[in-house]
Amino acid sequence: MSEMFSNRILNTKKSFIREILKVTQNKEVISFAGGLPNPISFPIEALKTSMNRVVDENGSNAFQYATTEGYLPLREQIATRYKKRFGLEVSPNDILITSGSQQALDLIGKALINKDDHILIEKPGYLGTIQALSLYEPQFHGINLLEDGLDIQSLEAALKAYAPKLLYTVPNFQNPTGLTYSKEKREAICELLKTTSTYLIEDDPYGELRFSGEDLPYIGSRGLEHSILLGSFSKIVTPGMRIGWICTKDSKLMDKLIIAKQASDLHTNFFSQCVISDYLAHNDLDEHIRKIKSLYKEQSSAMVNAIKTYFPGNIQITIPEGGMFLWATLPEGTSSLELFDLASKENVAFVPGEPFYTEELTSRTFRLNYTNSDSETIEEGIKRLAKVIKNR
Repeated sequence: MSEMFSNRILNTKKSFIREILKVTQNKEVISFAGGLPNPISFPIEALKTSMNRVVDENGSNAFQYATTEGYLPLREQIATRYKKRFGLEVSPNDILITSGSQQALDLIGKALINKDDHILIEKPGYLGTIQALSLYEPQFHGINLLEDGLDIQSLEAALKAYAPKLLYTVPNFQNPTGLTYSKEKREAICELLKTTSTYLIEDDPYGELRFSGEDLPYIGSRGLEHSILLGSFSKIVTPGMRIGWICTKDSKLMDKLIIAKQASDLHTNFFSQCVISDYLAHNDLDEHIRKIKSLYKEQSSAMVNAIKTYFPGNIQITIPEGGMFLWATLPEGTSSLELFDLASKENVAFVPGEPFYTEELTSRTFRLNYTNSDSETIEEGIKRLAKVIKNR
């Protein structure tokens, strides 16, 4: 029967995290596995008000077909925010509204990638990107991620060796490690890419969630011609409405992305676009984000402090300045996948490191999410996990 399916679907693995989340539906399980925003951060009452206002003011138009590019007032609001926060000269025509950042990746794959094209990705890298782009059967090349960003020597060598079609990055509070690229690394990456035709993707779902340190400029903001910026309201308003976007000043690429979008779903959920736009027009998004950052700073500190208290001293972790994750490394000779199996028996879950790499390997790393649990639950979960680590 398998001969009936396409090679691309047969060669694309299921999302490891989505499979884990099925297991963690058990209420006894403390899950650090998903990349879930804390539901107490959702502005439910304000969104209710916006929903009603959209219907009252727009009537049946709010439920009609819409343009592929997306709701113009929403694109204008996104462009204005880029100008206000980062000084980016972006117009609404540079923005395409998508069904979350995940669809953005799929559209980029449709528009740019041919079978066996070379793609550079962080090592470890975001598994959603690995899955989305795997459908287009490229050749992945992992570039080691250091504490301050990509290994520049490895990146330079890969650019010369493979002439890659694109480089995918998450420079702010990277998924899965929680690391952030330094200003110097951003500048160095930009200068390298200026000498190539490689497209840069900066995926930035977490950039607004910085709770310590200073905001840093985007890599592509230094005049990089082939630059693509991805954004989303999933982490700062609500993930359920699936409103993300692609931002690029490359008009030829944008034209192809619009064609790909038309072939995929005609347009993103129009009612959700109208609701998000109305919410932005009538509420202080910056104040809302400040509350989220305060919450996540508390939860991050709770996890880091619990790890320092209960984990053995030979477990290394990253200390995030924002975002939703931290990354742990076990001692040499141990497997995080084996640890996951043992931990599940103690009703605690995390994501082992293996799915974040494009090559087959045994990893001693794992990802922990701190945003979807309160401080008490975090401490209890880390205590359970520490017990498993010590007794394995």
